Amino acid sequence: MSEAITSRTPIWSLAWIKQNPVRFTGILVHLLLRTLFGVFWLAAGLNKINKHWLTTDVLQRIFLDRLTEMPPDSFAVFYLQAFALPLYKLVAWVIVFGELYAAVGLLLGWTTRRAAAVSFFILVNLAIGGYYDASLLPFFMLNIIFLCWPSGPWLGLDRWLSRKSA
Repeated sequence: MSEAITSRTPIWSLAWIKQNPVRFTGILVHLLLRTLFGVFWLAAGLNKINKHWLTTDVLQRIFLDRLTEMPPDSFAVFYLQAFALPLYKLVAWVIVFGELYAAVGLLLGWTTRRAAAVSFFILVNLAIGGYYDASLLPFFMLNIIFLCWPSGPWLGLDRWLSRKSA
């Protein structure tokens, strides 16, 4: 693992920044992307709460509408009919709370890899359910970046938690 990834490296010291300007710039870009992605998930989760996904059949209607837009022999239709529609209430809760957990984890740097994994899981299920298009590719790439590099120890609660456990 690189020196910048370990939680005990003082990456916020002026000496380290001067010694590693490219790494530091990469870390700043990573943290900015993590924050923006966290804001995206927060907005998505709150929007679903405001649209009453947890208390109504909104998601079921969305799935039924989606079924009419896809070829009947596609895997997405099978997935929606066999899994998502019968369990639409559970799926709604998993999506909403998954998005909110991903948001909190990414914004606060708290269990960042787990938050990225939940985000990845939601995206995979969106893609399987027939909502895949090229606009999801950047989101998948961001998740892979967040899974590969644990940015919580750079800035976030993971930094504090790793110090406490050491």
